[in-house]
Amino acid sequence: MPRGLIIEDDTIISANIVEATTKIMTLEQAFDGEEGLFKASQNIYDIIILDLMLPKISGFDVLKKIREYKIDTAVLILSAKDSVHDKIDGFNLGADDYLAKPFNLNELQMRIKALLKRTMKFEMDSELKYKDMILSDNRTIISGDQSINLPGKEYEFLTYLLENKNTILTKEQIFDRVWGFTSDTSITVVEVYMSNIRKKLKIIGYEKMIRTIRNVGYLVESDEK
Repeated sequence: MPRGLIIEDDTIISANIVEATTKIMTLEQAFDGEEGLFKASQNIYDIIILDLMLPKISGFDVLKKIREYKIDTAVLILSAKDSVHDKIDGFNLGADDYLAKPFNLNELQMRIKALLKRTMKFEMDSELKYKDMILSDNRTIISGDQSINLPGKEYEFLTYLLENKNTILTKEQIFDRVWGFTSDTSITVVEVYMSNIRKKLKIIGYEKMIRTIRNVGYLVESDEK
């Protein structure tokens, strides 16, 4: 499931958006620009919903910074600042969409789905493939007549790798993406889960699909030759 970040200081609006999008994605919250920039800069999200009038750091400055960091996550601005000038500024800084407050939750859902589809992060009944292996959305690896279950975070872990072929994902990125910032678990859990995943991939002959980049993280290279 896609993972999003909402940076919005109005706790009621933030909670309503989280509730409205629960079937579309997992949505984490930040309530000021400083916290939002910190989380966004980890580059683990598929979409960011960004208010402009935030405490500590403005939404415009958050957007400017993450684009300076070369983070290309889709950004949907959600703001009471609805002048043409504000919208132009937002798009010039790298926003992908702009929705003025007050807004309809159904329209917000449609815009989020459109952005996720555009960035290939959301498809109904989606499957991820690597050569003749399929990672299905019912948390199962399928190869030929073999089927292997991947429970919970093993599925999320492998999904994240396959969605980012040819990109080195650091252990920190994987930990933040799969376990989250608030987890009390040690980052060593990443290596434990990687070992478990490789054992299951070995059953179907795909244990070498994931490369270990020493002291950095992991990489799945493209299967297209």
